[in-house]
Amino acid sequence: MLNFMPALTGAVLAMFVGYAGAWYFGKIDGNFSLLLFVAVVVTGIYWLAERFYFLPQREKAAQALSQSSAARQAELDKKGIAKTEVHVQEMQQAHSELLRQPWWLDWTAGLFPVIIVVFLLRSFLFEPFKIPSGSMIPTLWVGDLILVNKFTYGIRLPVVNTKIIELNNPQRGDVMVFRYPPKPSFDYIKRVIGVPGDEVSYLNKQLMINGKPLSKAPLPDFFDEDSMRYSQQFEEVVSSDKGSITHKLLNDQDRPAFIPGTEDFPNKQNCRYSAEGVVCKVPEGHYFMMGDNRDNSLDSRYWGFVPDKNIVGKAFYVWMNFGNLSRIGSFQ
Repeated sequence: MLNFMPALTGAVLAMFVGYAGAWYFGKIDGNFSLLLFVAVVVTGIYWLAERFYFLPQREKAAQALSQSSAARQAELDKKGIAKTEVHVQEMQQAHSELLRQPWWLDWTAGLFPVIIVVFLLRSFLFEPFKIPSGSMIPTLWVGDLILVNKFTYGIRLPVVNTKIIELNNPQRGDVMVFRYPPKPSFDYIKRVIGVPGDEVSYLNKQLMINGKPLSKAPLPDFFDEDSMRYSQQFEEVVSSDKGSITHKLLNDQDRPAFIPGTEDFPNKQNCRYSAEGVVCKVPEGHYFMMGDNRDNSLDSRYWGFVPDKNIVGKAFYVWMNFGNLSRIGSFQ
């Protein structure tokens, strides 16, 4: 064994722990995809080294011990000295010790199969997310743990998020996770309202797409247990090329239609702001996103359009909410 490997491995693990700790305490903006990718590379190198170098070396040492023991016993047999049970146990223990994987390989090469499976599942199939805010109430609540389909909108390379295989395009009404354009290290979740070429207008809290108002039927008021207040609730129908999606939304009657605090963003010239709200023409390769909690959502009305390169996947299922198990299930 190489004597410096335990120290090297300890340093590598310490760097992972340090990165995770700095991320947890808000010292840095962590990137879990990058962290997982680096973990795959590091543990993969150890796994290859274990399979093709370290394990054969241990097996060779164990075989040498067995041959030495057999030769020694042959000499004893010639002298009429029988093998004792204690001697057999000692040899078995010594043989096992030589074959035993050291801790620094157990914590690296031993974890590689698990890490690579998680990496592949998370990168190309499904990724879990936790809803941190109430911008998508009543569809998604704070604390909902959701699953996101990573391949619906095409296959993308992990970490860099570059699309390599075209599949489906986002449709109006889809609930989509994406990288927040002003700060791509953050993931956001909103509903797709406008696709490339659409004119989206939100005036006096009435949503229109390409000049056609969306159906908006009143429902009983929604009681938010976190804020301890009622909000007006409606049922809205969003149509797309693949059909219609009916979902619920909230409006706060005390909030004005005016959209304050808008940021400068690419293609802002495509939007016209007024006291009644906003009208935007969605540029090619971009999407207009809104939260279902319409008056409590920081979305495309404030920071602009989501480019296709920022898309993460389509949210489709609540797999757990530890505060409310009835939340488990699919949603639109």
